[in-house]
Amino acid sequence: MDFSFSSGAKEEFEKKKYGLAGRHSAVQICSWTRKALRGQGTCYKDKFYGVDTYRCAQMSPCAAWCSENCMFCWRPMEWMGPGPVPEEQAEGPAQIIEGVVAQRKRLLSGIGGIGSERGKFDVSFSEFPSHWAISLSGEPTLYPKLPELIRELKARPEVKTVFLVSNGQEPEMLERLRDGDALPTQLYISVAASNEEMLKKVCRPVHGDAWARLVHSLSLLGELPCRTVVRLTVIRGINDMEGHIAQYAKLFSESKPDFIEVKAYMFLGYSRQRLEEGNMPTHEYVGGLCGKLLGLLPDYEKIDECEKSRIVLLGRKKARWPKRIA
Repeated sequence: MDFSFSSGAKEEFEKKKYGLAGRHSAVQICSWTRKALRGQGTCYKDKFYGVDTYRCAQMSPCAAWCSENCMFCWRPMEWMGPGPVPEEQAEGPAQIIEGVVAQRKRLLSGIGGIGSERGKFDVSFSEFPSHWAISLSGEPTLYPKLPELIRELKARPEVKTVFLVSNGQEPEMLERLRDGDALPTQLYISVAASNEEMLKKVCRPVHGDAWARLVHSLSLLGELPCRTVVRLTVIRGINDMEGHIAQYAKLFSESKPDFIEVKAYMFLGYSRQRLEEGNMPTHEYVGGLCGKLLGLLPDYEKIDECEKSRIVLLGRKKARWPKRIA
């Protein structure tokens, strides 16, 4: 089987203004990068962690393949495959990086006109991206050469931060990153369910042992020698019921991440075909849920929030890392 973007996938990605950076990788200019280039604000990752929004490369080495089919995903997961990319068909890290940089420049070229801050645009366009968000679409841990990709990015002097976002369904890859000195600057595990039944309903995983895989991945977080984050996506009326709060707190207490991001589901993209606008919580609602969580998490405290992104940041009181990255 030829493991590459299908013609239908290519058409859909290009329609949504993705840059296809090879046979299975992609990059996109997110709305916050556009706003940053126009002096209209930056994303919460800048406020929380000091990431340069306008110098971000949001990409995926496995853009059309995922091991979950989450109802809240605003990506077009309906036509994604389960993966992983076969080793013999996987493009190399250098080829992917080169393709991402080239496609990012192509996408940026239409933003540098009237309304953009010329100095920021020139840096964003001409210099190598300082922040790499390996989180765009699909599940990046399905890319078999992920350790080599992260090592190559971190070896570049221009790169300040590499963030990896995973659904936790490939704990063996996380162990490979740990054992191969290939951990990102910050590792995220996405959580949208407090128990196995909820995981099957909300995330619709392809693996029969999906809950065990997620728990395994979470169990690694407390001891990994990198910054770790659990991101809880709150879907009002679905995964936020009163009885689940204690279960979330138990998961987080046992996994001991450095940070917990509690973020509202946003009624965007393809998720609008699966959910309703009423499932999108307000920022105040997210804050109230965090108060309940903190009542059960004595080792954590609220350390920041970003109302425009409807997200609250919790951190360990005995922190291993400062909030902002130097």
